[in-house]
Amino acid sequence: MSTQVAETIASRVRDAGGRVFYVGGFVRDRLLGRDNKDVDIEVHGITPDKLFSLLSEIGEPVSFGQSFGVYALKGEDIDIAMPRREHAVGKGHRDFEIEVDPFIGTMEAARRRDFTVNALMQDVLTGEVIDHFGGREDLEAGILRHIDAETFVEDPLRVLRGAQFAARFGFTIAPETIELCRSIDLAPLSRERVFDEMKKALLKAARPSVFFNYLREMDQLGVWLPELEQTIGLEQDPVFHPEGDVWVHTMEVIDRAAQVRDETSDPLAFMMLALTHDLGKIVTTEFVKGRIHAYEHETKGMPLVESFVRRLTDDRSITGYVENMVPLHMRPNVAAYSKPSVKSTNRMFDAAEAPRDLIYFAMADKPVFSGTDEFSGDSEFLFERLEEYKRTMEAPHVMGRDLIEAGLEPGDYFGELLEYAHKLRLAGIDKDLAMKQVLAYARKFRKK
Repeated sequence: MSTQVAETIASRVRDAGGRVFYVGGFVRDRLLGRDNKDVDIEVHGITPDKLFSLLSEIGEPVSFGQSFGVYALKGEDIDIAMPRREHAVGKGHRDFEIEVDPFIGTMEAARRRDFTVNALMQDVLTGEVIDHFGGREDLEAGILRHIDAETFVEDPLRVLRGAQFAARFGFTIAPETIELCRSIDLAPLSRERVFDEMKKALLKAARPSVFFNYLREMDQLGVWLPELEQTIGLEQDPVFHPEGDVWVHTMEVIDRAAQVRDETSDPLAFMMLALTHDLGKIVTTEFVKGRIHAYEHETKGMPLVESFVRRLTDDRSITGYVENMVPLHMRPNVAAYSKPSVKSTNRMFDAAEAPRDLIYFAMADKPVFSGTDEFSGDSEFLFERLEEYKRTMEAPHVMGRDLIEAGLEPGDYFGELLEYAHKLRLAGIDKDLAMKQVLAYARKFRKK
């Protein structure tokens, strides 16, 4: 276990005149009673060369550069660091001048951290908690508070970290920290860092909306999430959306989606679908005969959706999923009410990259005019039709080799024949009858 390795290192360091502390999120989560497998320790009171020598007696040490004072042991899941001073020399996340100082003391070592709850230190051997900035009190009160205004603003990522910590752990961000975050420019951040913090909120928070609502309160949506900002105040038909504007609706949807994300084929892509599904209302919302409508927002808004997702990631599994599913997102709820033919629901599921996820999304995007908090469509009907679709796809069907065996010469027209065969398959036509119809279609096709 990593804690046992930490204790071994701490014993060697103590014998050499130094001291080792658990630091950061490990201490925070331990005090909260949460499991955290990311063990971070900080070594005080000995030189970097001495530390490297001691680590060599325990295992095979790896140094990530003496100037950074960061080490690891091969085969062990533990991060080892020495205290250091950091000074921003630019606006980028790598633009820091770092000075390792093993004798800086615990207060100055903790001062460089972001929030008081993350500045807590715990002696590995004695269990003594070192708290220079009131982190334990803030932890008990569930408050995120910055430590030092001058150093906090040097890393703009801390704005996003604060929002995602609040979402994941149910913290409230202190008013003075919110005010400070308003003054920080997020533009220098890389999209990888931005998306990584957003991903943690989407995948680990029970209510991801907290992350986005804090960014809104900090006036920090505009640089990276401008489309979301445009949904604020964008009205919806109160008959179908009594909850409020598109922003409020989207926040409710992502929170409901979080309840079922682990049931889906790709939880992150699913949550991105929930976040972006109604961006099209930005360009389609209009008043028609006294009512608010957003006709075809699921398709006309795709340029906005694509721009939003691709600004944050090039991951094709995410971009492909979202770009496939957003245009389909309204169809399950319509089907849940209208109870269309099997052929119709087969086509719907066949168009979806993740058919089951489409149903789970419908449950998150539920119409709420029923006045209840339950899915007001017929989810049982949708799941039954999904099983029907699966049976359809498992049944024998017309394939290219069947056409060749029937005497047809392969050619460009085969694609159109197979597309026709697939439509017959989705309509539930058995293979023998479908084969006859495809061959008849081929004869007409060749005459043309």
